[in-house]
Amino acid sequence: MTEQFLRFKTKQKYSIKLKRIFLFFGILLFALTISTQLIAQVDNKITKVVIDAGHGGKDPGALGSKSKEKNITLSVALKTGKYIEENFKDVKVIYTRKTDKFIELHKRAQIANESGADVFISIHCNSNKSSAPRGSETYVMGLHKTQDNLDVAKTENAAIFYEDDYKTQYEGFNPNADEDYILLSMFQSATINESINLAQKVETQFRDRVGRKDRGVKQAGFWVLYKTTMPGILIELGFLSNPAEEKFLMSEEGQVYMASAIYRAFKEYKQEFEEANKDLKPVVTKEEPKQIVYFRVQFASYKKERSLDFRKFRGLKDIRMYNENGQYKYTTGNFTSFDDAVVLKEEMRKKGFKDAFIVAFLDEKKISLKEARELEGK
Repeated sequence: MTEQFLRFKTKQKYSIKLKRIFLFFGILLFALTISTQLIAQVDNKITKVVIDAGHGGKDPGALGSKSKEKNITLSVALKTGKYIEENFKDVKVIYTRKTDKFIELHKRAQIANESGADVFISIHCNSNKSSAPRGSETYVMGLHKTQDNLDVAKTENAAIFYEDDYKTQYEGFNPNADEDYILLSMFQSATINESINLAQKVETQFRDRVGRKDRGVKQAGFWVLYKTTMPGILIELGFLSNPAEEKFLMSEEGQVYMASAIYRAFKEYKQEFEEANKDLKPVVTKEEPKQIVYFRVQFASYKKERSLDFRKFRGLKDIRMYNENGQYKYTTGNFTSFDDAVVLKEEMRKKGFKDAFIVAFLDEKKISLKEARELEGK
C-alpha cells in the first residue's frame, strides 16, 4: 500500500513538473515572438485601440445583488469606444465584443494582436466576500505583490473554465495554482512602462474627475495581458459587492462618468506619446500587390479554432488560418513559387505532418491548384 502510494506521488510530481516545463517554454516562446512583433510596430502615432468588455454570454463575471459584471463592462466599453471615435477621427476602435457574446480569453488577445493595435484596454468589475471594499484599481501585467492582487487575477483568469478545450489551449495553465502565476509573470511585457503610464492616468481620472476611491495601479498575472503585444491595462471599475458602488455602476450616469474618464486618460496618453515620438520616422509597410497567387502548405484542420501559438504549432513559421466548410484549417509558408511550396511540403511531412499538402490563394481566397498553376505561368 505504501509503495503504491509513493509511486503515485512520484508520478504526480513528475506530471506537475512536466506541466511547468511546457508552460515555461510556452511563455518563453511567446516572449520572443513579442519582441519581434514590437520592432515591426514602432510608429509615432496611436491609430488603433482595442476595447475589451470583460466576460459575456455564458460567463456572467462577478455578480452583484442586482447586476452582472458582463452587462456593466459592455455598456462602459461601448461608451468609451464611442467617445474615442467621436473625438479622434484618426483612431480606429476595435471591440472584442459589442453584444452579450462569450469570447474566449485567448481570442481577445488574438484580436488585438492580429489587428496591429497600439493600445489594449480591458474593462472589468470587482467583487469581494465583504461588502466593505470599494474603489477602482487598474492592473498591468506583472508579478503580484499581495494576495489580493493574485485573487483578482485568479478570478479574471477563471473565465477559461467556460471554454471546452482550455487544458490544451492554455498550455496546462491552471488559474487556481499559485505557482503558475510566478511563471506567467516572469516575462513582463516590453511595454510595461507605457502600460503603467496609461494605468496611472486612468486612476487619476477616476479619482479627480469622478470622485472614486483610488486603490492604485497594481501588477498581477492576467492571461489576456500576457498574450497582448502592445501596452495593455485591465481596469476594475469598482466592487459589485458594495451596494453603493453597484448602484453607481449600474446607473447611466455612473457608466457615462467612468467611460468618459477612461476616454480622457486615453486622450492624455495618446497626446503625450505622440509628442514624445514626433521625430520618430514611422515604419512604412508596402501592401502586397493584388492578383498574385500564393502557395501554402496545409498541415492541420480542426472543428474548433486554435490560436496561432497553439503548442502543436511551435517551431513553425508564418502560420495562417482559414475557414472552409466549418473547419478551421492551418497553413505554413507563403510562396509565389509552386516549387518552393513543394520543398516545404516535404519538410513538413518529415516533421511528422504526414498529410501535409499544398493549397493556393488569390487575394486571400482559396483557388484550385490547376487555376493557380495557370496564373503562375502567366
